[in-house]
Amino acid sequence: MLDVIVIGAGPAGVLFALRAADLDARTALVKGCMFNDQMTYGDTARRSLEERMAEGKLLRQSASRSAHGLWKPADDRPDPVAMLIESDRGRLESLTPIRHARMLTSPFAFFRGSAAAMAYDLASTPMTGLRVQLCGDCHLGNFGGIATPERRLIFDLLDFDETIPGPWEWDVKRLGASFYLAGRNIGLSEANCDEAVLNLGQAYRHRLMELSQMKTLDVFYASIGLDAYIAQASDTKTRRGREQMIAKARKRTSEQFFAKSVRSVDGRWRIVDEPPFLFHPPRTDRFDADFREAFERYKATLTDDRRQLLQRFDIVDVAMKVVGVGSVGTRCGVILLMAGADDPLILQIKEAGHSALEQFVGRSQYENMGQRVVMGQRLLQSASDIFLGWGAETSERHFYVRQLRDMKKGPEIESFWAERLIDSAELCGWALAQAHARSGDAALISGYLGKSDAFDLALAAFSKLYADQSEQDYEVMRAAVRAGKLTVGETVNI
Repeated sequence: MLDVIVIGAGPAGVLFALRAADLDARTALVKGCMFNDQMTYGDTARRSLEERMAEGKLLRQSASRSAHGLWKPADDRPDPVAMLIESDRGRLESLTPIRHARMLTSPFAFFRGSAAAMAYDLASTPMTGLRVQLCGDCHLGNFGGIATPERRLIFDLLDFDETIPGPWEWDVKRLGASFYLAGRNIGLSEANCDEAVLNLGQAYRHRLMELSQMKTLDVFYASIGLDAYIAQASDTKTRRGREQMIAKARKRTSEQFFAKSVRSVDGRWRIVDEPPFLFHPPRTDRFDADFREAFERYKATLTDDRRQLLQRFDIVDVAMKVVGVGSVGTRCGVILLMAGADDPLILQIKEAGHSALEQFVGRSQYENMGQRVVMGQRLLQSASDIFLGWGAETSERHFYVRQLRDMKKGPEIESFWAERLIDSAELCGWALAQAHARSGDAALISGYLGKSDAFDLALAAFSKLYADQSEQDYEVMRAAVRAGKLTVGETVNI
């Protein structure tokens, strides 16, 4: 039996927050927002910017901006280790200890691997009822450099495994909490962490205001290029750090992977095993066959010109590759293709399951979860990889495919200092606003946020409280490892 608690109502009067009296994580009962998967924009052609912003402002009556600063765990909140174990379901058992080990390296790393737990928590927080295409796992480590099809390097969101339509607030709050945890992780003061999150909120709010006044196609074409990325740096040290990141990103290509991890063996190019993170599974497993089958189906999702380009390459090897934190244990791999003796293309194939947010925001409209990821990525990113597509194999596992690396370079957070974290918060807020404006109504959200710092202050307060919660959950996980409830696959200090 669900007890309905009205947190607020959107312009159409739709309830957008439900509370489960007794939510069992294993049965995935709906606790949160009951959204369908279609974004709605209203009659924007017949309403002026002022009218839409005024409509957004009215939403403060049902969900005040200051209310976003409140956080308290629900009385029926599941044990964080139980939620973690549930999220391990369906993963490769041999790899989940690596996932646990990576999450144990710090509270920030734990946070990166616990998107499902935060979705549970966010489902009971105040919401306006305005929807966008969510990143779903919006944290500092998911922003960085990536190449456009024209080989121009831009700053943008990087990963979209959890993407699905939902409340815009969820991405912003997850990003804010990640900055607070990252700041603590590198030894910054609480004042530094506060300033970073305030910078994030202000940048998101200001950029949305700008976007709401732009023409629709200008919003779609907006991106953060290298000039803006470097110019935004507040001091010489930060500028040099960004220039170094750009130089590293330019080197992260198929050619770099080929030089480091591919060798000629008996006249055939082979990916070099680096277990347990890069390896060829035993021949008794179906991984190679499954990847190849999914790859053949993936080709059909490409446009004719890109499919013809891909036909110039032949598959010569396939290997498993362990990536990230939240993705560890899913079936991910690399496919080595060659068009000539020294002409490689390295594609990454990743298993796509249901979004961790789905049980709270409603099912995706896409039956293939790889398609869900790809379509979400295309909505959110300024420009996407030309080889981005999806596929499935006979056991109905879903996959998506993209280039490996392709100048993709996330932040080296451990090398950050106060000014760089604070500057990065502004840049991430700017990028997130652009991503949300592509699918949501920037004027409605901007009208709600307003010109004051009321939401920024609330975001900083929430981020601190949720960082505290994540650190407590992290300690619960450490205790579970010490008690033998969880296994770890790398040497960690617990």
